[in-house]
Amino acid sequence: MRAQPTLLFCLTTFSLSAFSVAHAESGLASYYGYGKAGRGGELTCAHRTRPFGSVLRVSYSGRTIQCRVNDRGPFIRGRIVDLSVPAARALGMMSAGVVRVSVE
Repeated sequence: MRAQPTLLFCLTTFSLSAFSVAHAESGLASYYGYGKAGRGGELTCAHRTRPFGSVLRVSYSGRTIQCRVNDRGPFIRGRIVDLSVPAARALGMMSAGVVRVSVE
């Protein structure tokens, strides 16, 4: 039996859109100067739910960086990601401390 093209298109569209929407979020980010350091200057971050080793794209004020999840956190209400000092410096948020970012 052959699948109907319309049904196949709908299932494909739904699964791709659900995947991309479910992983985009925006909220507050902070940085931390303790814990696990990235290997060889790698930009790292802490996230509550993303798998260890996954790479996040974090955007703030026209800049975008890619950082690897290597820790859990943040544990302060309203914050969605904690960046390592090198990642915060690359994003240009060191003087602000806490900023609103988008994470993909």
